[in-house]
Amino acid sequence: MAEGVDIAEFPTTLTAARHAGKHGLSTIMGAPNAVRGGSHSGNISALELVENDLLDGLSSDYVPASLLHAAFYLAETQKGPLHQTVALVSCNIADMDGLPDRGELAPGKRTDMLQVSIFDGLPVLKKVWKKGRQIA
Repeated sequence: MAEGVDIAEFPTTLTAARHAGKHGLSTIMGAPNAVRGGSHSGNISALELVENDLLDGLSSDYVPASLLHAAFYLAETQKGPLHQTVALVSCNIADMDGLPDRGELAPGKRTDMLQVSIFDGLPVLKKVWKKGRQIA
């Protein structure tokens, strides 16, 4: 945008999120909000933004592990495909941050991957690859 702003971070109401979208802003919320089912401060729930097709990405906010949990949780509870909910924490965010070389497995892009298993209903990180090399 002309003002140099293109991301609405943590809109507090549905009206604010709709307004941001009408003005071409991408909207992000904290992944803990999605996992908790609501904001810890009483603001709008990330789930409500998902239901209204107004959520473009998730940030780790104060719980980095919540990104992985939120992607799987949203796929399960919102009945959406996993690749779309993973995009909320990967390619969508990479694109917003001006990092078009990462965030998805595609020709010409970095090969950053995670291997995940489900244990007691929760996603557990098993292995990590960065630029195609296993690092964890």
